[in-house]
Amino acid sequence: MNSEQEELQFLGFFGILKESLKIIFSWRKIFSQITLALIVPLSFIFLAHFQISQLLFIDVINDEDALDHTAVGSPRYDKLSDMISSEWTAFWLFKAAYFTFFLILSLLSTSAVVYTVACIYTAKEISFKKVMSVVPKVWKRLMVTFMWSFAVVILYNVLSGILFLAWAISLGFSPIGISIFVILLIAYFTGFVYITLVWHLASVISVLEDSYGIKAMVKSKALIKGKIFVAVGMFLLLCTCFLGIQIMFESGVVLAWSVGIEIRIAIGIICFLLLFKVILFGLVVQTVIYFVCKSYHHENIDKSVLADHLEVYLGDYVPLKPKDVQLEQFHV
Repeated sequence: MNSEQEELQFLGFFGILKESLKIIFSWRKIFSQITLALIVPLSFIFLAHFQISQLLFIDVINDEDALDHTAVGSPRYDKLSDMISSEWTAFWLFKAAYFTFFLILSLLSTSAVVYTVACIYTAKEISFKKVMSVVPKVWKRLMVTFMWSFAVVILYNVLSGILFLAWAISLGFSPIGISIFVILLIAYFTGFVYITLVWHLASVISVLEDSYGIKAMVKSKALIKGKIFVAVGMFLLLCTCFLGIQIMFESGVVLAWSVGIEIRIAIGIICFLLLFKVILFGLVVQTVIYFVCKSYHHENIDKSVLADHLEVYLGDYVPLKPKDVQLEQFHV
C-alpha cells in the first residue's frame, strides 16, 4: 500500500475505493492470475446456476401442470408423479452441488486475495505459485469462520421469525401494525447487514491472525467500531453492483425467451465480465478495510513481523498472532 500506517485511519469511503483500485492496477499480473484460477470459475458457476435452475424448474412446472390434467390412478398419472419426484430430487441435488462448489471457490478466492494484499502491504515478494500453496491451508480456517457465521445467521433468522410471528398474531395489518412491521423490517435488515460485515472482516482476521471461528467474529465486532458507516457504504455499493448484474442476467438471459440468441449471449458475456471484476474488487476492499480499522484503533502492525508470519515454514501456514498485530499503539 502507498499509504502509511498512520494515514490509513483517515481513509473514508472514496479513499478506500481509490486505495483498492490502486492495489489492483499496480499488481494486475498477480490479481489476473488469481482471477483466472479462482474468481472466473466462481463467477461462471454463480451465473450458470440461474440458467440451469430455471430449466430444471420449468420441467417440474410443466409436468405438474400435465399431472393436474391427468386422471388420478392412470398409468400416465403414476409415470408423471415419479417423473416429478425425480425432477425435484435433481433440482435440490443441483442446488446442493452448486452451493458446495460456490462456497469452496468463494473461500479459496478470499484466502488468495487477502493473503496477496497482505504481502503487497508488507512489500513482500509474492508469486502466484506461493499464493496457491498457502491458500489450501488458510481455507480450512475460513471454513470454520464461515460455519460460525452461518450458525449466527440461522439463529438470527429464527429469532426474527419468532418476532415477526408475534407481530402477525398480536397486531397484523392494522394501522399501528403496519408501522411496527416497517420498524421491524428495517431493524431486521440493519442487523443482517451488520452480521454480514462482521463476517467479512472476520474472514480477513482468520487469514492474517491466529483467531478464527467465533473468536474472529468477536474480534471483528470490536474492530469494526468507528468505521461501521464506511463499511456499510462499501457493502451497499457492492450489493448494488451484484444485484444489478443478477437482474441484468436474469432479465436479459434467463427469462428473455423472446430475445435473439446472439443478444442473450452478448448480455451473458457482459454480466460475466462485470461479475468477476466486482468480486475481485470486493475482496480487495474488505482487506483494505481491515487495515483501515486496525489503524483507526491505533493497533500498529509491524510490517516485518507480518511478513515473517505470512511465510510458509516446512509446509505449514503460520498465521499472525494477536501480540504481533496489536503491539504498541501509535500516537497520531
